[in-house]
Amino acid sequence: MPMPNSVYIHVPFCKSKCHYCSFVSFPKLELKEQYLNKLEEEIIANYQGEKLETLYFGGGTPSLLTPKDFNRIITFFNITDKTEVTAELNPEGVNEKFLQELFKTGVNRLSLGCQTFNDDILKLINRRHNSNQVVKAVQTAQKVGFKNISLDFIYGLPMQTESMFYDDLKFAIDLGIAHISLYGLTIEKGSYFYVHKPENLPDEDLQADMYLGAVNLLTSSGFEHYEISNFSLPGFNSRHNMVYWDNKEYYGFGVAAHGYVKDIRYGNKESIEDYISNPIEHSQKRIETDKDKLEEEIFLGFRRIKKGINVSAINEKYLIDFESKYKKVIDKYLSVNFLKKTPQGYALTPQGALLSNTILAEFLG
Repeated sequence: MPMPNSVYIHVPFCKSKCHYCSFVSFPKLELKEQYLNKLEEEIIANYQGEKLETLYFGGGTPSLLTPKDFNRIITFFNITDKTEVTAELNPEGVNEKFLQELFKTGVNRLSLGCQTFNDDILKLINRRHNSNQVVKAVQTAQKVGFKNISLDFIYGLPMQTESMFYDDLKFAIDLGIAHISLYGLTIEKGSYFYVHKPENLPDEDLQADMYLGAVNLLTSSGFEHYEISNFSLPGFNSRHNMVYWDNKEYYGFGVAAHGYVKDIRYGNKESIEDYISNPIEHSQKRIETDKDKLEEEIFLGFRRIKKGINVSAINEKYLIDFESKYKKVIDKYLSVNFLKKTPQGYALTPQGALLSNTILAEFLG
């Protein structure tokens, strides 16, 4: 069995929580050195020296690490000049010197949390940056030599209108951004907004219109809609995220990180103190059955808007007749244009993507 050739590193530190955030992150920078030491322990105990296709630093706020910290971690891995090495950054945490030094470590892809260019909304959602800082971060990164830059946006934010959202996307395109990720606002348990409900939220219908309008705007501007939430110029798909959507195995290192190795899906401890006390022991572990694998192949494959699922590959791998097994569901959603036929199998349409959870529940039920 081939070993994983992708790695996710979780950097759990944040200076403050955004109001919509329920991710595992902590304002405990005083634990950084201890954390990095334990992260090294976990890597040494598990990583087998595979040549990496992708390495991804997510968070939290990875830009709270120094370039020296990044380099310290990267040197544990077997990377080449073809490895996609991504760092998530907050716009307010970077300057030219930081980006120059980061570029030297081998990081070659940046993912910046923009969310919107509207400064009033940024304050409402408790982001630490303003729109000018995003622009400056992008332009400085481009000047340093970064060509592969992604921006994250959220639609359905308090006070946000369709035209505001589309203006954000047009501005990003004009900045020369190669990749854009779009996420509808969801208010989850553990977030500030879960307790303190925001006012003036766009309703579900307006959120849906925003998404479909964004698909039209971006695809007509030369972006490929390659995954439900992700768009890129040709050649700039997120190779790391494709590992997840292609249902391939990968290492996950750090507090709350998840991985998939040797048919086992695992999760690490979600308390930074618990992780520091024992970074080797997983808090969750599940051996994948063939049924699990088939369901994940379908669930993840349908996230790929362009390619969709590969019917012949699924039939060969799981010894089934996909079109016969799921004929009723396929016919139902083809007839209302929520599914489309592709050269390899089937994919969701943009309208189908809005109802992906409902549709996938019928395939997995």
